[in-house]
Amino acid sequence: MAFNNIVCFSFFFSLLLIFQISPLPCSSYYSSHKHGTTSKKSHHRQHSSSLPIIIQQQSSSSSSFSTSFDFKSLDQKNSDHTKGKWILLHKSIGISAMHMQLLHNNKVVIFDRTDFGSSNLSLPQGQCRYNDEALKVDCTAHSILYDVATNTYRPLMVHTDVWCSSGAVNSNGTLIQTGGYHAGERKIRLFSPCTNEEICDWTELSQNLTVKRWYSTDHILPDGRIIIVGGRSAYSYEFFPQYSNHDGVYSLQFLKETTDPKEENNLYPFLYVLPDGNIYIFANQRSIVLDYVKNRIIREFPIIPGEKRSYPATGSSVMLPMKLVARDLYPMVEVMVCGGASGGAFLQAGMGGFRPASTTCGRMRITDPEPKWVMEDMPLGRVMPDMLLLPTGDVIILNGASKGTAGWENAIDPVLTPVLYSPNEPDPNRRFSVLNPTSIPRMYHSSATLLPDGRILVGGSNPHIRYNFTGVMYPTELSLEAFMPPYLSPQQSHLRPSIVTVEGPVSYGQKFSITYTLGFSQPTKEVMVTMIAPSFTTHSFAMNQRLLILDIVEVKQLSGFGQKITVYAPPSCNIAPPGYYMVFVVHKGVPGHSAWVKMK
Repeated sequence: MAFNNIVCFSFFFSLLLIFQISPLPCSSYYSSHKHGTTSKKSHHRQHSSSLPIIIQQQSSSSSSFSTSFDFKSLDQKNSDHTKGKWILLHKSIGISAMHMQLLHNNKVVIFDRTDFGSSNLSLPQGQCRYNDEALKVDCTAHSILYDVATNTYRPLMVHTDVWCSSGAVNSNGTLIQTGGYHAGERKIRLFSPCTNEEICDWTELSQNLTVKRWYSTDHILPDGRIIIVGGRSAYSYEFFPQYSNHDGVYSLQFLKETTDPKEENNLYPFLYVLPDGNIYIFANQRSIVLDYVKNRIIREFPIIPGEKRSYPATGSSVMLPMKLVARDLYPMVEVMVCGGASGGAFLQAGMGGFRPASTTCGRMRITDPEPKWVMEDMPLGRVMPDMLLLPTGDVIILNGASKGTAGWENAIDPVLTPVLYSPNEPDPNRRFSVLNPTSIPRMYHSSATLLPDGRILVGGSNPHIRYNFTGVMYPTELSLEAFMPPYLSPQQSHLRPSIVTVEGPVSYGQKFSITYTLGFSQPTKEVMVTMIAPSFTTHSFAMNQRLLILDIVEVKQLSGFGQKITVYAPPSCNIAPPGYYMVFVVHKGVPGHSAWVKMK
């Protein structure tokens, strides 16, 4: 196709759609999807008097469940978008979205736990589980595969309990999912994207973890392995895959030292791979750098002021965007930790007393010679927040409660309002901005993840031992929402770039180019390219999340609407561990739909 034809297509496409979402050519290095709708009908039957409707698959040819969803018509009805927009994608997906992982084929694996009892979604073709501790026979799904492009989903089958487990995507794009509860506490599960979606499902390995892992954290390493750190009464770490029979479990006394009596407050530690290849670990109020190869702590940082920050006094954390310069192997690294609860809040919540959540965030440049925490006040106190990096380099904070802690019935007063944080704003008083609220409380066991089009997928919330829909303050939530940040407003559509091609392969330290179009002829100013690793999100932490701001070589004007930007890829696998990343072109603060690239 001639480039002028592409430009013409993009111009008219931008006038028709609010989102500039252009499909990319098929390639082993990048892929993309347009939003779509479906005419498939959902099939319903009543499963239990205590549950809403169950959706049941009729045959193997019926691969997804959805009501039709038209983004264009919805946007026309909701034009006021200056503080973001909430969209209800599904009133029920049949399960509560406790864990989420976006995959490079624009599908999201979502799951809750198998010991809740019957879910609201039947497994297909008479499949059932017979090893469940809650039910003798369970023929309902506790996991789904959500299709971002079509807003559809289908049931998946997990074989053991995945409650409070962890995960990371390996360099080939397969989700490595580890641990859980009881029968699942030492299990290793795989979910691989495949061409035939009908047969894509969970695989459980015969190989087990070395020790029980419940509330642990996973992270992909520069060599492609996954490190699994911590868990309840698991003061250690291990790897998958293991290099040899001697590559077993490694003690980490730091995890024992950060355990509070009767409360813990150090589960689901925050992990980040650093540019020197070591691991930053934050638990409770303390943090270290671990040389996992030699099994030694090589640095310890100051204690963060204020409240506890780890489960069940749950805060959240991100590694702020890393700005790359050509072949600099050691860029500045800064971490941010927000929210949490005071010591003793968990025990008090168990007796019906709910303390106010933390109102503070702390930032620390961990690469400084003498790092220190710089504290800031959020507009709203929050426990159990989710923190996600946006393509613009900003941070969104959403979900959670203003009083209490994580745990069964342990929090009240949901925080419905997201907050946007701009880390590069020089005036600290202007870094936080309050966005439009949702109407759905997202308490304990909620989750959120960034989507390839720049929206935030939000679901879950179940602060109860079982599914509980009646007679409680915060019923089990089966709905799925999307939050559209202000950069997706119709008023910004003329600024939104649309990627046409990515010239790969994308190799460490090498240049690559992106051709994109704009809706109107505009000068090549204020353009940024960001790479974001998709996260495994659960319990208020997005594992493996990182955002890299790529170094720009040049920007060329190809035509009235077409431009070509050349950037340097990340210089090493320490900075960008191998695997798939979303690449966004951001023009004057407005990102377009991302393209997937594979670092290897």
